[in-house]
Amino acid sequence: MARQKLGQHFLIRGSVLERIARAACPEREPLIVEIGPGRGALTTHLLARADRVVAIEIDRYLALRLMQMYAGERRLEVVEANALEIDLGQWGPATITGNLPYYAATAILERVMALGPLVRRGVFLTQKEVAERITASPGSRDYGYLSVAMQLSADIELLFEVSPTAFHPPPKVDSAVLRFVPHDRAAELGIADRLDFLRFVALCFRQKRKILRNNLAAQYGAAVEGWPEVSMRAEQIGIPAFAAMYRRLVT
Repeated sequence: MARQKLGQHFLIRGSVLERIARAACPEREPLIVEIGPGRGALTTHLLARADRVVAIEIDRYLALRLMQMYAGERRLEVVEANALEIDLGQWGPATITGNLPYYAATAILERVMALGPLVRRGVFLTQKEVAERITASPGSRDYGYLSVAMQLSADIELLFEVSPTAFHPPPKVDSAVLRFVPHDRAAELGIADRLDFLRFVALCFRQKRKILRNNLAAQYGAAVEGWPEVSMRAEQIGIPAFAAMYRRLVT
């Protein structure tokens, strides 16, 4: 079946769809951008809570199906496009939501977070394992580069889990819903170049089980000797401490 080539699992449970829509639109929203509307199950709930919905669908068949389903609904714009390629900020400040395909979820979230103030709020359904990594705290098994990269741009909360039985066809893994509220932590921490800082963080996590000295020595040599953190592993270090180390290198 052509639809499954894209790894799609359609959320069909009405109570879960309504909870996602309510999280995205606790009050009436002027604009919602929905990524991956599929058959329009969530779209219907969003239209009940928003003045305008832009639905971005990569699958031509599903995009045309949505256009036919909602013919005459002027508040809905269906865009046939790849969320990894289209400018997600072209419609202006918006709440962004969607049931993200597992294979592209992290890349899509990174693009959304890069929009900064153009994102009023983000509410996304994704694989539970990814959700746990994104929301993990220092010292936990799931904490890593992805945790830092996402939390640098937003306050993130895992709202609730979703079982495979809520989908058709059921995925082989559990899912979870995340809420993102943009927060420019980089500016607060004195980080002028966000991408360069994240390259530094990625180097710290290069071999996760090794201490920082081993991960940083080849790049920075003696510059990191004497740091109190170099005998620690990256998974033990919070974002403010990463920022402090980075500032020592660039100032």
